Amino acid sequence: MLKGIDPRISPDLLYALAQMGHGDDIAIVDANFPAHALSGRVIQTAARLPGALQMVLSLLPLDSFVPAAAISMQVVDDPEAVPPAIDEIVPVIQTAGSVIQSVDRFSFYDLTRGAFAVLQTIDTRLYANVILKKGVISPDASI
Repeated sequence: MLKGIDPRISPDLLYALAQMGHGDDIAIVDANFPAHALSGRVIQTAARLPGALQMVLSLLPLDSFVPAAAISMQVVDDPEAVPPAIDEIVPVIQTAGSVIQSVDRFSFYDLTRGAFAVLQTIDTRLYANVILKKGVISPDASI
């Protein structure tokens, strides 16, 4: 336990977030996602997508130099659909200063392969996946 750190954040997640630099990505993925097939750095959490997102955003700023610092996976055969899990986190991403862009399934897999880390949740909802791009912490930010 650490003061000021969400107790749901595991040491492995804390270490990964601390190692990330600006522009690095972290994928937060659902329980069905092929995380271990796509990444050598998979961290497990007992949270669902909204809780995992809260944990990460409590420590990590989103990149403000890209059009969308959050990427979700499009619904196969219905790319305009917004899955319930993603709809639930849109306000959180907006509050963090960004928007969510969606990409097709295989593009999402490719982006996940390049992510610094993958945080796998217990969320069993379909398409409960998002990739976040880390921004910078300004010199005048309170630490």
